[in-house]
Amino acid sequence: MTYWSSQSSKVPLRNRANDLFFIGYDWILISCALLLSIIGSALVYSASKQRLFDSGFNTDFYLQRHIFNIMVGIVLALIVSRFSFRTARAYAIIIYGAAVLGLILVLIPGVGKSQGGAQAWLALPGGFTFQPSEFTKVALITLLAMVLTESRDSELVPDDRDILFGLALAGIPALLILLQNDIGTVMIIGATLLSVMVVSGVKLRWIYGSLSAVFLAGFVASKLNFIKDYQIKRLATFVDPTLDPLGAGYNTLQARIAIGSGGWFGQGLLNGPQTQGKYVPAQRTDFIFSVAGEELGFLGSVLIIFLIALILYRITRIALRTNDRFGRLAASGVAGWFAIQAFENIGMNLGIMPVTGVPLPFVSYGGSSMFVTWMALGLVVSIGRDIDERVNPHNR
Repeated sequence: MTYWSSQSSKVPLRNRANDLFFIGYDWILISCALLLSIIGSALVYSASKQRLFDSGFNTDFYLQRHIFNIMVGIVLALIVSRFSFRTARAYAIIIYGAAVLGLILVLIPGVGKSQGGAQAWLALPGGFTFQPSEFTKVALITLLAMVLTESRDSELVPDDRDILFGLALAGIPALLILLQNDIGTVMIIGATLLSVMVVSGVKLRWIYGSLSAVFLAGFVASKLNFIKDYQIKRLATFVDPTLDPLGAGYNTLQARIAIGSGGWFGQGLLNGPQTQGKYVPAQRTDFIFSVAGEELGFLGSVLIIFLIALILYRITRIALRTNDRFGRLAASGVAGWFAIQAFENIGMNLGIMPVTGVPLPFVSYGGSSMFVTWMALGLVVSIGRDIDERVNPHNR
């Protein structure tokens, strides 16, 4: 039996209900993220194919895992997008507690796994690993957004006590990540939280104070040997890569050569001499942009940057349109996170930023980063859906 609406349209109610399932989704935002992930899959395959072949492994190994990571990430994004973003606000403390617990487990000998000089991974069944510090980015964005919207006496500007409380809570996971020897993630988190504070309208003294605290923390960390010798060498070779061309400056120099040899149109996928010659280390993760520069050329690299910029624009647009203060801060935090991390990753490939080992959002290989990035996108989509429901209440 077919049920029809009371209106003159001849669309069955069941079909209309199905059509309404994705009403309010920002398809431009989602399409850009999907296209970036597809481009990333091609780059991951090119960066790993020759290395796996020479080692006698299946040349599709990393490609298959990367596609699996993307699919899981999309499912997580869909799940998050179906809930109201206010759910994240309600459970912000629990999400924060889970992130801190993961960071503590990583530091336990025999539980945490070290890679690339940082002990930041938890070993999972099936040979998979999970990096709790990636999940911490979302946890701290939702936590600080929740704390800074707990206004007193109906004030729109966050109370000083709320700001201090939020920063104190953020300092705990930041210290734990620093103990994991992952300074790059600490820098990304610090810059992201600073963007949330700026959008919240905190007084300038808190901004200046936070920046001063970051520099002071860096000084103290160097004195207490939290900053390792190889990290100091990375900073030195950032200024002048020729100081250690076969050591700390090797990655940056090889990445520059790869990008510079791409020209306008690139050498062609799977045809880059630097990439296929295995000259650039960590190319499927931190230096994935060097594959794009060499094999897709200037135009392919610009396409990646354009897609990232369009994602940032759509997220910022959602942040500006929402009337919910928590939603505005959460979306702004995600935009700040994506922007800062993308700039750092592309910058270190080009030699204009120090090497810190952060992935390129939606592009680099890595399950933890892919999962959390898509989850954050799902949170932003949920905020956008709320805007659409307010504008078009009949779509509920």
